[in-house]
Amino acid sequence: MKYRRDLLTDATTTRRNFLSGAGIGASLAAIGLVTAGSATPALAARATAAMRNGADLRLADLVVVYKSRRELHLMRDGERLRRYTVALGGNPTGHKGRQGDQRTPEGAYILDWRNPNSDFHLSLHVSYPNDVDRQLAASRGVDPGGAIMIHGLPNDRDAAAVGHPRRDWTDGCIAVTSREVEEIWASVADGTGIVIFA
Repeated sequence: MKYRRDLLTDATTTRRNFLSGAGIGASLAAIGLVTAGSATPALAARATAAMRNGADLRLADLVVVYKSRRELHLMRDGERLRRYTVALGGNPTGHKGRQGDQRTPEGAYILDWRNPNSDFHLSLHVSYPNDVDRQLAASRGVDPGGAIMIHGLPNDRDAAAVGHPRRDWTDGCIAVTSREVEEIWASVADGTGIVIFA
């Protein structure tokens, strides 16, 4: 597992692998983007417990987020493995355009590294901003922002304290419960693609 940002060449290779994988084609077809044919010991124990409780923790080949429906789907070979209810940034409508706008980005990215020691219970990094996001922000003279993650609840508060999932409470990240982020952590490898729809 990687705990730091990939070098640009690693990110390019990861993106190329993401776009050319066989299973990813089926998953992208299932969500309508293309036509068909074209852990640590503690985390391992939690993943085992989650499987005993009925979670399907096969590795996903794609993560899909539908912002308007507040849903995150784990996909494998075009089949949905799991669905989670999410909370987003406090200003969720529209694509993220600058630091501090509290928007969750929209588009195709990579889950490129993870942080087991974040301020939120586990976090997986979304590769925003990409080159297009940086160019758009530069044309506007603003910082595009970053540090967009899929994460659990704050380490020092529970769901009721932040209003999860009834209220969009993040600064632009995609939040699930702490139990759910453990399942996602166990089901998603670094380099997995994520597509975020409006």
